[in-house]
Amino acid sequence: MTEISGEFFTEFPAFEKEKTCAVTGHRDLSLGVDVNLVEKFLRSTVDCGYDTFMVGMALGFDFLCFRILEKIRREKPIKIIACVPCRGQAKKFSEPQKDEYLRMLSASDETVVLSEEYTRFCMQKRNIYMVDNSSLVIAYLKKDKGGTFNTVKYAESKGVTVIKV
Repeated sequence: MTEISGEFFTEFPAFEKEKTCAVTGHRDLSLGVDVNLVEKFLRSTVDCGYDTFMVGMALGFDFLCFRILEKIRREKPIKIIACVPCRGQAKKFSEPQKDEYLRMLSASDETVVLSEEYTRFCMQKRNIYMVDNSSLVIAYLKKDKGGTFNTVKYAESKGVTVIKV
């Protein structure tokens, strides 16, 4: 597997917050995600003027949204920003998952790497970065604990609109 290499942002690019949406959700899609509903919300978001989408690059919901956004991008001018918590994010992924992860990284319009190495807080730092640079969060939230729950609560505390699918 090839790891993230080359250029990455040490000074993060500025995004037009009013037109930027972040996606967050559980890795476990068996909790009841409706793929058609997710696509409908993402398309509606684009129709409402959003043109930049931040994806945290985790397995499950993030991968699903990335693929849907790629489909939409073939029809409409949107940007997909891969928000990577740390360079070693895919270290424990299976080989097919690593291959898909790297394919998505190369297909993203920009990649933001928030930490050189894994730390206890790099995932949270990534989530905060995405919320702080977005005016909308689309969330697949089915549990009252964990990273997605904390991200949604943070977004709500900052006055960022959250749509739960």
